[in-house]
Amino acid sequence: MAEEISKIYDPKTIEKQADSIWVKGNHFHAEASSDKGESKKAYTIVIPPPNVTAPLHLGHALNNTLQDIMIRFHRMQQFETLWMPGTDHAGIATQTVVDKRLRAEGKPALVDYKKMEAEGEKGREEFVGRVQAWKDEYEAQIIAQLKAMGCSCDWERIRFTMDDVCAKAVRTNFFRLFKDGLIYRGKRLVNWDPATQTVLADDEVEHEMVQGHFWYLQYPLVEPIEIDGEQIEHITVATTRPETMLGDTAIAMNPSDPRAKELVGKKVRLPIVGRIIPIIADEHVVLPDPDSEDDKAKFSTGFLKVTPAHDPDDYAIGERHIEEIAAVVMPKDCVEDARNYVFINVMAPDGSISDKFGWEDAVGTDAEFLLGMDRYEAREAIVEWFRQEKLLEDVREYAHEIGHSYRSHVAIEPYLSDQWYVAVKKPIEHLGEKFGTGLIERTDVPVNSLAGLALKPLLDGKLRFIPERYAKTYQGWLENLRDWPISRQLWWGHQIPIWVCGEENASLDDKLKTLEQEKRISTQTYQEKLYACVSESKDTKAVKILEKAGYVRDEDVLDTWFSSALWPFSTMGWPDETAELERFYPGDVLCTAREIITLWVSRMVMMGQYCVGKIPFKDVFIHAMIQDGQGRKMSKSLGNGIDPLVVIDSHGTDAMRFTLASMTTDTQDVRMPVEAMTLPDGREVNTSPKFDLGRNFCNKLWNASRFAMMNLEGTDPKKFDIKKMTIADKWILSRLSETSSDVTKALNEFKFSEPLTQAYRFFWNDFCDWYLEWAKPRMRDEQQKPIAQNVLAFVLDQILRLLHPFVPFITEGIFQNLNAIAPVRGLKGVAEINGSEALVSAVWPGDNKSLRNEDIEKQITVVQTAIRTIRDLRSKYNKKPGEKLIVSINSSQEISKILDENSELVCQLANLEEFTAAQNLEKPEKSAAMVVEQMQVYLHDAIDIEAEKKRLEKQKQQIENAKKGVEAKLANENFVNKAKAEVVEQARNKLTELTEQLKAIEDNLSQLAS
Repeated sequence: MAEEISKIYDPKTIEKQADSIWVKGNHFHAEASSDKGESKKAYTIVIPPPNVTAPLHLGHALNNTLQDIMIRFHRMQQFETLWMPGTDHAGIATQTVVDKRLRAEGKPALVDYKKMEAEGEKGREEFVGRVQAWKDEYEAQIIAQLKAMGCSCDWERIRFTMDDVCAKAVRTNFFRLFKDGLIYRGKRLVNWDPATQTVLADDEVEHEMVQGHFWYLQYPLVEPIEIDGEQIEHITVATTRPETMLGDTAIAMNPSDPRAKELVGKKVRLPIVGRIIPIIADEHVVLPDPDSEDDKAKFSTGFLKVTPAHDPDDYAIGERHIEEIAAVVMPKDCVEDARNYVFINVMAPDGSISDKFGWEDAVGTDAEFLLGMDRYEAREAIVEWFRQEKLLEDVREYAHEIGHSYRSHVAIEPYLSDQWYVAVKKPIEHLGEKFGTGLIERTDVPVNSLAGLALKPLLDGKLRFIPERYAKTYQGWLENLRDWPISRQLWWGHQIPIWVCGEENASLDDKLKTLEQEKRISTQTYQEKLYACVSESKDTKAVKILEKAGYVRDEDVLDTWFSSALWPFSTMGWPDETAELERFYPGDVLCTAREIITLWVSRMVMMGQYCVGKIPFKDVFIHAMIQDGQGRKMSKSLGNGIDPLVVIDSHGTDAMRFTLASMTTDTQDVRMPVEAMTLPDGREVNTSPKFDLGRNFCNKLWNASRFAMMNLEGTDPKKFDIKKMTIADKWILSRLSETSSDVTKALNEFKFSEPLTQAYRFFWNDFCDWYLEWAKPRMRDEQQKPIAQNVLAFVLDQILRLLHPFVPFITEGIFQNLNAIAPVRGLKGVAEINGSEALVSAVWPGDNKSLRNEDIEKQITVVQTAIRTIRDLRSKYNKKPGEKLIVSINSSQEISKILDENSELVCQLANLEEFTAAQNLEKPEKSAAMVVEQMQVYLHDAIDIEAEKKRLEKQKQQIENAKKGVEAKLANENFVNKAKAEVVEQARNKLTELTEQLKAIEDNLSQLAS
């Protein structure tokens, strides 16, 4: 006797029991080299590593639920599945959040540790220790959350982007890139985050629409001139950033401007600073047009202030005209680099105005009072100065986009800075043989460049995006990609493995030459300084030789995405030739969000090709974003976020997973209405009524399964007789076969709501509403009971398998109960089954086409239609549920035969005393009639004749209107000639059906009138 199944579905108990089974059986572990592993085909997903900045949110729950569905699906298909878990150090984000925490707690923060470091104390080491402690705390939380969500990762293989294994991969890749000449140092205009004081790559900048102003500032000409009889004493520039005027080194005009002939070559005196700067000609300048719809022309004065060190367009102008500008702004006989005078940086790294970073002519001018001011404070002061000097011509409101840091959310500052870069479009000679040479068609991207290595697989169809539209984002980014700045002015991260010699024009001594010959270091020269990259930073001997020779290690760390780009193979032990790498690389699919296609996806493909010679995955599935009910992104600032652990606690993990998966489509983002709730401990949290859908389903699954299993005690497969199967048995097996096929197909196409809906409908409608009801009386028939039990046990088993990837805990719990009650399941001669101790590793339902029977499905559809119609009549005429009814149906010979042969099924579920189905059957007196499809269903002794006449007249009018509409469509030659043949045929069939329905109603009315 099996243990009694609980009447109440308790998620917490079920989750604990299921997890214990999975852990005990080590079901999530992937074998890389054993006989067990080698006999199976591998299937790999590498988890997008969550940042260790904070606990996981609902977006993570969605992302990881979808990954787990694919992993469990393939595990049951008997793949050797590896889902590699881990976390990301998230350099700038984690350092920022830890610094904020320290300041909020009144403890020494980053600024204090930097002072310690400057004073010779171990400030950096101590601060990194603080961040490490944060990482340990939140990594543990994240792993616990993933487990609570039911994520079946290989927990023996947890990786971290800064652990020893990943760090070795980072150092190896950096050295190879450096040696190949793909990493270089350069002074360029970068995206600078004044809050975190570090550089950002282009894809780390978020553009936001901001309401700002155009300030129109007058710059006096050194020598006034006359144009068309008018005395010109100044020119007017329009700017949205007045604070940058301190670094102006030229004024540009479009050579097509009629005034250019007289003004180009003249000079202006820069207000406040007093610097003499030239007027130059450049076609980049937009000609003024007050009536233009183009804002640039509408707001333009025709004169562009050129600030090469603080604007990317101005930087390009400065590069084009460097000699022309330098001839004016440089002191005579000066032998310094002209760039120092053309590209003037007037800000400190924190965004304040400073003359310590390249600005040399501030002292002794009106500009001195601005030194030390914040950039926005300086903006106001400069505008006020122009106003007082009567040089502020106008102020106009202007809405425009401004780049903001994706981490600190402050406005970025274009900033001239020395950084380390990765050359993304430089051809890599030694990869030419493998990948080819030349440019990718219709692009300027070399095939054997890093950008080319990432782009070509997409164009060749080897890399696929689902949905396909996201491939355009990926392609467009790579085609227009600029070199990647990889150095970050942070302490938390992989410190760059480069040492620089403080002496200019230094050369390698014999010991260093030996290191280079042994390929333990590689060197480059930049601005007369020698830089040495160490192949392995743990090579203490090489480091000691460098430091003894006066070399100092670069203080910067690498961009977080540099290590994340290696994640698909660094986690498997690359550069070592490991069994994991051979078995599980490349992976199969990456499941991620659209906002990191450029930040992460492109770079993983790039580095996978460069380091391993293979793309890291074949498919990239981009899932929907979760929004609140108003379509807003969930965030802490809006207070509309939902903690997945709150949902798990209140509804259960499976309810959360069911809801998230059921809402996931490839066409739109997920809208989750948010409601506040108070927990028993008094905390105010958010939840959503949407999760009730999942809880209701789980309750239904538990209760229906429990009811089914109450009838399975003593199930004996030996007593199953294929010849005694009823039409209901054959129908449910046919529906099961079709559902299994549909669910499998949809999952292979990365559809999630569709297969869940298919499995859900089969369980809820076909199994619960119909088959279980038909099976009930058979359990009291000793001849039919063994047949019904075996079919019921088999179908329930298969339902659990189909639903398991979506709701793993409850299905595992029910499966264990089913194993206890009916341990041997299968229909001999019909559908064999492989038994399993745990559902998590059970075999996925196959597409057993032998179970398909379209004729039987058609017959049962007729039976179901009849039953539904009778139920509608019962309700319409207020017949009590327990009252036995007499019903007759007039229909075609074919349908009547089906109903007659299956009258027992009809009587059972419609609760009938008598039932007749025949062709040309007359309508009984006082019977209620309902016409459905090709059936006229009569409920005997049911009606008030006058009321029924009114009802039928109303129905007749509706059908006549519908019939006229179809007739009009078929009378339209354009429709008949141009519409698809099947569409026209459907219309004709509809007309036939409506005509038959109309005749049936008219016959009923005629009978009532007689």
